Amino acid sequence: MKKLFVSVGLLLAGASAWAQDVPGLLPVEQAFIVEAHAIDRSTVKFDFKVAKDYYLYRKQIKTKAVTPNLTLNALDLPAGEQKHDEFLGDVEVYHHGFTATQHLSAPDDLTQIAIELRYQGCHQVDPKICFPPQKVTQMLTLPAARAAPSEPTAPAALTNAMPEPASSLLGGDQPLPAEQAFVYEAIATSPNEVLVRFTMPKGYYLYRDKTSFNSADKSVTLAAPKWPAGKQHTDENFGTTTVYFDQVEIPLPFTRTNAGAQTLALTADFQGCKEGSVCYPMMERTLNVALPAGGANTPVASASTAAPASAPASSDSQLQKALSGSLWLVFGVFFLAGLGLAFTPCVFPMIPILSGIIAGAGENLSTRRAIVLSIVYILANAVIFTIAGVIAGLAGKNLQAAFQTPWVLWSFAGLFVLLALSMFGFYELQLPSSWQSKIANVSNKQSGGSLVGVAVMGALSALIVGPCVTPPLAVAVLYIAEKHDAVLGGFALFALALGMGAPLVVFGASAGKLLPRAGAWMDAVKAVFGVTFLALAIWMLSRVLDTAWIMLLSGLLAIASAVYLGALERVPEGASGWRTLWKALGVALLIGGAAELIGAAAGSADLLQPLRGVGAAGATAALEKSQALPFRKIKSVADVERELAAAKAAGKPAMLDFYADWCVSCKEMEMYTFTKPEVQRALADFVLLQADVTANDDTDQALMKNFHIVGPPDTLFYAADGSAKPTLQLAGFEDADKFLARVDAARK
Repeated sequence: MKKLFVSVGLLLAGASAWAQDVPGLLPVEQAFIVEAHAIDRSTVKFDFKVAKDYYLYRKQIKTKAVTPNLTLNALDLPAGEQKHDEFLGDVEVYHHGFTATQHLSAPDDLTQIAIELRYQGCHQVDPKICFPPQKVTQMLTLPAARAAPSEPTAPAALTNAMPEPASSLLGGDQPLPAEQAFVYEAIATSPNEVLVRFTMPKGYYLYRDKTSFNSADKSVTLAAPKWPAGKQHTDENFGTTTVYFDQVEIPLPFTRTNAGAQTLALTADFQGCKEGSVCYPMMERTLNVALPAGGANTPVASASTAAPASAPASSDSQLQKALSGSLWLVFGVFFLAGLGLAFTPCVFPMIPILSGIIAGAGENLSTRRAIVLSIVYILANAVIFTIAGVIAGLAGKNLQAAFQTPWVLWSFAGLFVLLALSMFGFYELQLPSSWQSKIANVSNKQSGGSLVGVAVMGALSALIVGPCVTPPLAVAVLYIAEKHDAVLGGFALFALALGMGAPLVVFGASAGKLLPRAGAWMDAVKAVFGVTFLALAIWMLSRVLDTAWIMLLSGLLAIASAVYLGALERVPEGASGWRTLWKALGVALLIGGAAELIGAAAGSADLLQPLRGVGAAGATAALEKSQALPFRKIKSVADVERELAAAKAAGKPAMLDFYADWCVSCKEMEMYTFTKPEVQRALADFVLLQADVTANDDTDQALMKNFHIVGPPDTLFYAADGSAKPTLQLAGFEDADKFLARVDAARK
């Protein structure tokens, strides 16, 4: 049974060619013969011939339209024989021969069609193996259409248009091929919405923040996907992320300029993992989705009005309900943030200038008129920020995905550091003087007392304060992109702009009499913003740097803040209570920062419990971590062949390990298995090779394809004579004890 388990896993991982060489086993195309022919323009027959001692799974027989504008309806299959499968339980299977009937709808001008047929079967006597799921494209010629055009047919139901995922027949730790682990399907539910479905077998999950959709069709503009609530998945290397198990359906609205029926090529970029095992590289798949006529230049349809009863309810109503209690909280948070930004060094000096311009309408300007002009100024300024918020909300997943790339994260972190340095007085960050002069000239030409003139100045001031508020604005945009809602985006940045402009109402109404004077309090405000910018830079880098570096940077920032608050200074006699409070806060930050530095040095990987790795056990773990396996880095198939040939010539066994930075189980193997002294002693006489496939470029993909690897971690073993040990192949994480037994078997 163990041999059967391993054989099934190897076959479904992609080694179908091996199966064809096994004595007594027919090639898959001879074991299952399919002939297709069109009966009429709405019916196609598939005649299956199953060889003796073979059978097909009824549930795995599916069809898919390859030809654009071809709609496949029901696939009629005869009843099968009941069989108890060791892996799948009670199933229906076919022996010998049978006929399946495919019903379809095709435009009158369509005569040549292509249908993809999917099926899977097994050999029921020794050697008992199951073939990988098969995909065969059948080319058919339809009879000429009748003179009278047929009635248009409605789009197929989702349950008919989407084949069920191939069942997992794998044994052991072998992962499924990517096509079976993540089944990507889509169907139009209205002229302005597509319902996307991802289906994963048990134990596999999909990352939400690694999934995005796009289309090269210029006539279609995709909106933000309406993600349902997912599960929070936490690991010590990548933190907490939102993932989906089993199946997820995502309504994807869009606008279009073409009102006629058309085919949309919808591309999905996504990434997922097998729980406790491999993480797949980024995947890209494209489906052709038949869109019905209508919907041109119309608002994006919601799922509640467009989707059929079988589709999930629209998230629009749910979003409005969920935000009914928190929308004002969002408003309050962004308003307060804007109010704080109004007193930053590069915005504050504008307040007396602009309030003076508003009040300059004349000596007899009434308080009411001054308030009106100030409000107009604020609203005009807010319009610019609102537009930015709406754009961020519409960009949604594209903007969020862009912010996940390392170079963008490093760039923004650098920008935050530069802004922090400006807060600490190293230099002044503002628009070039020539730009400021041009904007000021335009502003000066406006009539100070007119509503139009004040509105123009309000819009122009958004350009002046732009460089100062770029970092907090970037954080706000990230939040909006995460929420995937244009209304929320516009509302949030509108609140931010109102907060920034609120002081102008007071200053404008008082004609500058209530203007606070610069002093030590402004230096404190600058310091708070400087520390905040540095903290945001560390938060950005936490997505690309190891936890130890984040702990180190956080500790240094906490200690620097503690010194600024006077943690190392003596409180003078008669000091105010505020002075004592700040010193107490500084001492707390000093202790916390020191704990982060000690924890990082001790090998801890927990930012919230940095001292958990301190002590005898922590010292041992740090020592083991410092003694990493001496892997030889390889990149291509040629590199592997060269190194394996050298190992064979030296009479040494070899181990080839596949690794990636985005692979959770890879980190676990390095931390908990490869660092163990007993494992390192067992591998002392091995040639150790490691392929880092983090980039997932063409060379990496060719290397993984050559060894039938779906994703890291995956470990291959070779005997001293150069022969491969396929039964010892490891996919995913394995603890040290089990891994030692695997190494011993490889040596023998």
